Amino acid sequence: MTPKPDTTTVAIIGSGPAGLSLAIELGHRGVPCTIFERSPRAGHAPRAKTTHSRTREHMRRWGIAGKLAEASPFGVDYPSHVMFVTRLGGHLLHRFEHALDCNPARDEHYSEHGQWIPQYRLEKVLLDHALSLPGVRILYGQEFTDYAETGSGVTVRLRDVEDGSTHEMAASYLVGADGSGSTVRDRIDATMQGSYGLSRNLNIIFRAPGLAGAHPHGPGIMFWQINPDLPSLIGPMDQGDLWYFMPTGVDGANPPTPAEAEAMIRKATGIDTEIEVLSSDTWVASKLLADRFRNGRAFLVGDAGHLHPPFGGFGMLLGVGDAVDLGWKIAAVLAGWGGEGLLDSYEIERRQTAQIVLDAAEANHTILANQLILPHLEEDSPAGEAARAEAAALVRRHKRAEFYARGVVLGYCYRGSPVVVDDGSQQDWVRSLDYVPAAIPGCIAPHCWLADGSSLYDHFGAGFTLLATGPGLDAEIARAEAEARQAGVPLTVIAPGDDRLPGLYAARLALIRPDQHVAWRGDAFEDGVFAVIAGQRAAVPA
Repeated sequence: MTPKPDTTTVAIIGSGPAGLSLAIELGHRGVPCTIFERSPRAGHAPRAKTTHSRTREHMRRWGIAGKLAEASPFGVDYPSHVMFVTRLGGHLLHRFEHALDCNPARDEHYSEHGQWIPQYRLEKVLLDHALSLPGVRILYGQEFTDYAETGSGVTVRLRDVEDGSTHEMAASYLVGADGSGSTVRDRIDATMQGSYGLSRNLNIIFRAPGLAGAHPHGPGIMFWQINPDLPSLIGPMDQGDLWYFMPTGVDGANPPTPAEAEAMIRKATGIDTEIEVLSSDTWVASKLLADRFRNGRAFLVGDAGHLHPPFGGFGMLLGVGDAVDLGWKIAAVLAGWGGEGLLDSYEIERRQTAQIVLDAAEANHTILANQLILPHLEEDSPAGEAARAEAAALVRRHKRAEFYARGVVLGYCYRGSPVVVDDGSQQDWVRSLDYVPAAIPGCIAPHCWLADGSSLYDHFGAGFTLLATGPGLDAEIARAEAEARQAGVPLTVIAPGDDRLPGLYAARLALIRPDQHVAWRGDAFEDGVFAVIAGQRAAVPA
């Protein structure tokens, strides 16, 4: 049996996107960490299929956004159209073109477009990159059972799933990225609160040679089938003619047999084609949020702390965002320049972000294909044409927010965070569907493409970045640099000289955090800012 190490700096339980992203964020910052996982993740189940622009912006920082694009099964230029149809072989009701910001054309609002890709392909990109980083390791066959806090760290208790032996590991911090059934969540006495069982649904993965050319609607990533037989979603998933099929609002707890699933697919699509069912499972949509994300030196990220319906594709967005927020803060504390206030801010910032996402996902869930069925919808008659026009209007009214949700993806704000200096403008922030960039402290830094073709974000440093939006700021920059040195805070100074920046940031100076959120802005540097944004002392309310 391979000897198991008995120390690490950060113990991460779970190797899904949130756990891997945390390991990458820590690894890039020189923090040793170990991921513990029961068994290698495998199988065709796609889980998430949407990688939103914000997630790919983090991957750009890590240098792997291009690798994710290369892993796209149909090419990154494959059209991300979402179509509402009566059946895959039936009438088209409405088409949402270039949904989920997956259009690879350059956009001023972000440095990376979204991407449609099965989660198992994305996880492979993350895993390969994580294991390429010094200090990052993953141990399979290890089940987390418990932990104890020691004052200066934690003792993590593990069980070998093969021989049942137990083992302990010392770490500075413990992070539960162990999903919806999180054991770490139980051990830190966190409770999920909200609504369980909003709907019961099926997820069927199948192979269907030639199906892509057997329907009349052209390429797309998702087809909503609105008919009384089997309201559902269907779409291509991967090379090799792999497809997913998701009947929504079903009865019963047991998934169908392969033969039953084949019959369901033919009935729902109206296309008689060769089908090989590879997997079938039942899943329940819920809206749940943990009442705490932290207990001392133990934290939750990803589905361990929040669950929501998948409509909108926000799950991975939220989990990776958790990992990034927590990762740079743990690294800062371990490096000596981050105060405990940084760790205190994690729950404050991410629980409010989770609430925004949960509310949006629940709203998307209220109107599924089941709720869009109308009489005469499939008839080739004047009544049928009228019904389809009415259904199309309902789709446009109720489903646009699901596929053009830039405000959810980019428009949130860390209001009330103890490591953000509010200039009085946080009260002006409002949640919106459509994203309007704003440099309100706590918001994501407004993006733009510079004259040399680079992204503004490409010039931000690994620590904090002082952005000078105009000329004549040498004295203010010198003051900021002196205070950063005194506080021990790593600082990069940039002055891109772009005429748009004063308007975008509404200030002559802005301090950008390692995660690309605005920490402070002003026309003149203010003494004591770095101690606040590094969590070394509390901010004075604006």
